[in-house]
Amino acid sequence: MRFGEVTVIPVNGHGPEDVVVDAEGRVYTGVDDGRILRVAPDGSRIDVLGDTGGRPLGLELHGDDELLICDAKAGLLILPIGGGEVTTLATSALGLDFVFCNNAAVAKDGTIYFTDSSRRFGIEKWRDDLIEQTAGGRLLRRTTDGKIDLVADGLQFANGVALPPDESYVAVAETGACRVTRVWLTGERAGETDVLIDDLPGFPDNISTGTDGLIWVTQASPKVPALDLVRKLPAPLRAGVRALPPALQPAPGREVGVLGLAADGTVERELRGEIPGFHLLVGVREHHGKLYFGSLEEPAIAMTAV
Repeated sequence: MRFGEVTVIPVNGHGPEDVVVDAEGRVYTGVDDGRILRVAPDGSRIDVLGDTGGRPLGLELHGDDELLICDAKAGLLILPIGGGEVTTLATSALGLDFVFCNNAAVAKDGTIYFTDSSRRFGIEKWRDDLIEQTAGGRLLRRTTDGKIDLVADGLQFANGVALPPDESYVAVAETGACRVTRVWLTGERAGETDVLIDDLPGFPDNISTGTDGLIWVTQASPKVPALDLVRKLPAPLRAGVRALPPALQPAPGREVGVLGLAADGTVERELRGEIPGFHLLVGVREHHGKLYFGSLEEPAIAMTAV
């Protein structure tokens, strides 16, 4: 199904990568200069709540009065929703500093599941990890007492994270593999890993659970045939491609998409196509019948009816 009418709302910053919506319909996002913004439902007002000093990516509501922030440079952070000072929860886990803290989901009991996308490449070199397929992504869990353990390792650019309504598993998007992996948390299969959905036509980025109970999965771009070719080159030639200016490297397409998955991975909803004035759709949030989108490159967020 093609996108219907999409409203694009400019924000006073570049790259509002993720979006989260509160009970009043206000949208929270972070831009690439470190600021955390709150946008009125109609876009008429934008408030600056704080500044991480880094590059905020994934955002989640954390309790009634806090935002959880995955910052690619500064780590796992907390910011009061009313604005104020940023608190650091973690910058490393299990003896390794975070290289690319990316996205999270918060369980009902306050447990945080979050990703560190790569062991080698930070956000400025995200294309390099997709070319090299380093499989260095981690899915981590921070319990309410502050302890962090490993949930899954060896992921191909670990990205978005979501929990189904019953929290029986945690889902993680592997951008480099075009799939969403599932790690079971409860029941007879607890600790086992399988695939929620595979062979996606595009690159999944952030994922989230909507008020409709579906797990919404972004596809920032269709698969790029040139990238598949580069991945097959010998290491010295791959390094040569990585050294090229971004404009000369394999580039994402303008078409974007979102999927709404049932807990068993069945595709319940699908929207796809080009959105005028909006591309690299990497954040999605369903909130009471509306979809809210973030972008890695645009100076705007967007919204549409489901």
